[in-house]
Amino acid sequence: MKNFNVVKNKKIAFLIVAVVLVAGIASFLIQGFNIDIDFSGGTEIQVNLGREVTPEICDEINDIIESHELLGKIYVSSTTQSGADANTAIIRTGSKELTNEQQDALIQSLEAKYDFNREETELQITSVSPSIGSSLKKTAVLSIVIAAVLMLVYISFRFQVASGVAAVLCLVHDLFVMLAVYSLFQIPINANIIAAFLTILGYSINATIVVFDRVRENKKRASDDVGFGDIVDDSVRQTLARSVNTTLTTLFTIGMIYIFGVESIRNFALPLIIGIVAGLFSSVCLSGPLWVLLDGAFGRKKDKDGKKDKKDKDKDKKPKAGKKEKKGGEKA
Repeated sequence: MKNFNVVKNKKIAFLIVAVVLVAGIASFLIQGFNIDIDFSGGTEIQVNLGREVTPEICDEINDIIESHELLGKIYVSSTTQSGADANTAIIRTGSKELTNEQQDALIQSLEAKYDFNREETELQITSVSPSIGSSLKKTAVLSIVIAAVLMLVYISFRFQVASGVAAVLCLVHDLFVMLAVYSLFQIPINANIIAAFLTILGYSINATIVVFDRVRENKKRASDDVGFGDIVDDSVRQTLARSVNTTLTTLFTIGMIYIFGVESIRNFALPLIIGIVAGLFSSVCLSGPLWVLLDGAFGRKKDKDGKKDKKDKDKDKKPKAGKKEKKGGEKA
């Protein structure tokens, strides 16, 4: 892996990020997001029809819903959130909470169509008002922002301000990739994604700190003629195996949860898988080059390890104006 130089080849990583940015923004503008009732508000009806809910039955339910002229987007799926019964249909209304009369009329139509009795079948109705959904969105955004700020403060104190900003930019990249995938494939965004986002923030920052710790250690041992970019490249190569192995072992576990888990667990595992892969890319290919780029922008005079930059060392070697030196190094 001697030829693996992320700083020298940073343009490749930045090009990949640019492509993801363009694709993600295009998806945001064209498709938007499939917001679940957790955020948009609305009504969710889970009803056991006594038969497997096939795509054809979902279409039939949509026809029944259209006959009732219900407002807002309607989503019909074929598995319950507990994952226990494929005979259960889930009907979700987006941004529009159904009244009791609308709920009763809809259930009566389903009873007539599929010959079941609401008193004898499994029926669950959940309503979320738009105000609660709006409050949940604000709480989600606030929690993510606070977490990112605290990480910025910690890493800036632990290393440098430039490294703190670089780490936060990597976190923004990871969250953006997750949102882009959700928009591109129209995966419902519900309350599970908040926990997934915060989990990925902690996981990704840990992988980045491993790289930054090695950079700091190598910088202590490096001679003055070794560039900061070379130090970062060496550090990334030294931690690459650890980063890849940790990611793979984590993906194996989360992947099994996604394959064999119930729907509510899968909704949590999917963003984790996306975020972990994005976090590997950002911690290995982005964090170091971003630190190098931002290092000059923030103007290092002395780093956190107490070592001065080469320019500052050269300045210290120059005699101060107005003072003469005697033989033997003594000042007049």
